[in-house]
Amino acid sequence: MSAEAPTPCRVFVVDDHPAVREGLALVLGQQGITICGEAAGGEQTLRVLDSARPDLVVVDLNLQNENGLALIGELHARAVPVLVYSMYEDSLHIRQAFAAGSSGYVTKREAGKVLVQAIREVLAGRRFISERAETALLEANADVDQSDVELGKLSERELQVLQWVGQGDTGDDIARKLHISPRTVASYYGRIITKLDLAGMKELRRYAIQKNREAR
Repeated sequence: MSAEAPTPCRVFVVDDHPAVREGLALVLGQQGITICGEAAGGEQTLRVLDSARPDLVVVDLNLQNENGLALIGELHARAVPVLVYSMYEDSLHIRQAFAAGSSGYVTKREAGKVLVQAIREVLAGRRFISERAETALLEANADVDQSDVELGKLSERELQVLQWVGQGDTGDDIARKLHISPRTVASYYGRIITKLDLAGMKELRRYAIQKNREAR
C-alpha cells in the first residue's frame, strides 16, 4: 500500500531577496506545497495576509530596513504559524525567534528537504529545530557564560523587549509593537532590571546594545 499523500498546504514567503523567494517557490512547489503569496518585508506581508490566507508563513530574520522578529510577533498575535528560514546560526538569534513566537527554525545552509519537513511538522502542531540550529543551541549550552545564565531568567516577552531596546527602540515604539501601554512597557523594564541585577535604565540600554552586537 502506498504512503498517504501529504495534506496540501498554503505557504507565504517573506524574504528581501527575490532569488531566494523564487528558489523556495520551486523547491516547495515540487513537494505539492502551494506558495499563496510572497513579500520583501513585514508591512507588505500584513497588508495582503488576509487575502493570501496562508496556513504558515516562512520568515527571514534579516529583512531590508526591518527586523523579522517584529513581524513574527505580529503574525503570532494573529495566530498564524511561523517558520524562520535564516542565515543566522547563533543561539541568540534562534532563541529570539522562538521568543517572538516562531514555531520552527531552519538555517539557509540546510537542504530544501529540511525546510519541507519543518513546514509539515509545524503545521502538525509540533515545534521544529533543524540540525544546525539545534547544534548551535547545544554548543551554547555547553559553553554557557554568566550572562547566558542571567538571560535564562527572562520570560519570552522580556527577551523580546530586551532585544528591541538593544535595537534602539523607545518605550513608545515597543508599546506600539506589542499593542500595550508605555506604562506596561516600563513594568517590563523594571522586571528585566531586577532579574539581571542592573543599576537602572542606562545600564539596561548598555547591556541590551551589547547583546545585540554579539548576535550579529
